Amino acid sequence: MDIIWHNKSRQYHLYNDKISYIMGVTPLGDLGSIYFGNRIHDKEDMSYVVNRFGLANVAMDPDTESYSMELNRQEYPSFGLTDFGTQAFEIEQENGSRVSSFVYKDHKIIKGKTPLKGLPATYTGQDEAMTLEVYLEDEVAKMAMTLSYTIFENYPVIARHAVFKNIGSDVKKITRALSACIDLPDQDYEWMQFSGAWARERIPVTKKISEGSISIESKRGVSSANQNPFVIIKRPNTDDFEGEAIGMSFVYSGNFLAKAEGNTFGRLRLLMGINPDRFTWVLKEGEEFETPEVVIARTNKGLNDLSQTYHELYNNNLVRGKWKNTPRPILINNWEATFMDFDEKRILEIAEKASEAGVEMFVLDDGWFGERNDDYAGLGDWIENPKKLPQGMAGLANKISALGMKFGFWIEPEMVNPDSNLYRRHPEWVLATPGRKSSLGRHQYVLDYSKEEVVDYIYGMLKKVMGSGPISYIKWDMNRSLTEVYNADLPADEQGMVYHKYIMGVYSLYERLRNDFPEILFESCSSGGNRFDAGMLYYAPQAWCSDNTDAIDRIRIQYGSSFGYPISSIGAHVSAVPNQQTGRSASIDTRANVAYFGTFGYELDLNHITDDEFETVKKQISFMKENRELLQFGTFYRLRSPFEKDQAAWMVVSKDKKKAILGFYCMRANVNQLPGFLKLAGLEKDLVYVLRGEEYYGDELMNMGVTLNKLNSNFLTTGQDFVSYVEVIEAK
Repeated sequence: MDIIWHNKSRQYHLYNDKISYIMGVTPLGDLGSIYFGNRIHDKEDMSYVVNRFGLANVAMDPDTESYSMELNRQEYPSFGLTDFGTQAFEIEQENGSRVSSFVYKDHKIIKGKTPLKGLPATYTGQDEAMTLEVYLEDEVAKMAMTLSYTIFENYPVIARHAVFKNIGSDVKKITRALSACIDLPDQDYEWMQFSGAWARERIPVTKKISEGSISIESKRGVSSANQNPFVIIKRPNTDDFEGEAIGMSFVYSGNFLAKAEGNTFGRLRLLMGINPDRFTWVLKEGEEFETPEVVIARTNKGLNDLSQTYHELYNNNLVRGKWKNTPRPILINNWEATFMDFDEKRILEIAEKASEAGVEMFVLDDGWFGERNDDYAGLGDWIENPKKLPQGMAGLANKISALGMKFGFWIEPEMVNPDSNLYRRHPEWVLATPGRKSSLGRHQYVLDYSKEEVVDYIYGMLKKVMGSGPISYIKWDMNRSLTEVYNADLPADEQGMVYHKYIMGVYSLYERLRNDFPEILFESCSSGGNRFDAGMLYYAPQAWCSDNTDAIDRIRIQYGSSFGYPISSIGAHVSAVPNQQTGRSASIDTRANVAYFGTFGYELDLNHITDDEFETVKKQISFMKENRELLQFGTFYRLRSPFEKDQAAWMVVSKDKKKAILGFYCMRANVNQLPGFLKLAGLEKDLVYVLRGEEYYGDELMNMGVTLNKLNSNFLTTGQDFVSYVEVIEAK
């Protein structure tokens, strides 16, 4: 790993064992892209890739008339000069001009990585990465810009962000500030996005890239279940096991834009950052604005390899604190068992049975505070309801602890019901536009976290209840999108700052509570997967993957989530049947076989299952305790897509390749067909493995595969509806 500056050619080469990233100062003084791909040899000058000629109807540099931005690849493009593609940034100056021309002034190369201010980001030790900071100025606009590039020792990854500074005396307004741009020399790629909605999140969607644009975005104030801030471009022949692909992951939880744009000269431009729609940032003299981080990863070994890069990087260099690379406790949550209709006696009945089964943590969900008996009242009043918890949260926590379990509870600190003491005292604390009615979502308003006094107040209430007893877990929910986004304390020209200030307020509250309670495991949630993003992982190492707990739907949701996020981050539980979202009934075995590949827990009352099912639950818990480190932190492989067949399969492999766990799922039976084979992955080719009592070489399992009638006893079909198998494969 190194970052080399060639002074004569004014080019940079960032490289490790897997990738090279080369760029240089262009004839106009800005930064131009030269190469991003497999590691190549370093040399002084790679400028032969620069096009120093013109074409018809192409604007040229006025000094040399031999260089056009439109015909070359840019690192962080502006608009208004000779590039007519989508710009990465835009600055409105006092005279109304939005033309910018930032030119190279200096650079700095440092070991490690500098933290971002108030924002989530990857972090490293000094020997794990190197960072290049390139300093540019627009002397006319009196603006400075720092472009930051971090390359990691062990990953084919570049992390990027930008910092703007007003070095003049007049006020500037940033109207666009994306975090990263990659210009590539051809368009022979496919675009993958991960789309959906509540209860059907992160479904892979693939589109052919050509001239023109493809984009996804969120304007909801959250990253959203509709579009995830993670995209992949891949060669048309790339699959999970071979081929070239590039991923872009946004370490941010608010509005975003991701875009691919092919121009008519063959260039492909990828951009990602804060959504410029409804965004502005006012900079007074000496003030700075720092964009969030984009993590760019590359592979030439297929999509499994790309996913594994993100899994390892985020587990090792994004998740922090006690729960970094730590297996998660097996928990039970009372939500689907009781909803808000409970008292302490009812909760303890569920907890006692869970303790008997071997569950390690009890989580009290919505309904414990204020006058919260339904979703019409109480949000914002974070004080225990004495009718439900007569000895408060501490009393219940101590009783759960006496059963040998840890204890945690649910909060939704960004919301308030109109029927609450908080709203009656402070109606000015919600997001609201003057003179207009405010929209409701789940009968609640959104508190204005762009106001520090709001964050301070909620922090004080939560700190008190979280510190009242032995609390080990917090489930942080957020159940609606932002509307009527307006802060009455800000002037008109700063209203475009509210969305970003809001999410910065959320991050601030998370950070303060994490610092106060470093032992607590935080799980993020937002109507399930409405804010499932890399930014949240910096504060909460796991996220409730979806409110849809149906095992068959969860196969698809968890499969899609695995492309960009670690298995250890995927909240997955066994819930009651018929399932409350779909009405479907899958066996308790299949429900667990899906949930094993996640954080694992239960979302039901174990008093209401049969004795045989309860014995099965005890076996499931024992299996998970024995294997959770491998399941959550092993090397994960997707084997068969639920979107292409009526079956799905995946597996995890230990680092030493001596143990693996396979999950196979039949979502729909097919009659009178040969069973076929399933090829495994990630094994050591020369080792002998035991699967269901028979021995196989690793290369045999990976190249020939295992016949599916080995897993399924019904020889007439390739499975049975909703039947699944989890198999442990161990080397002799």
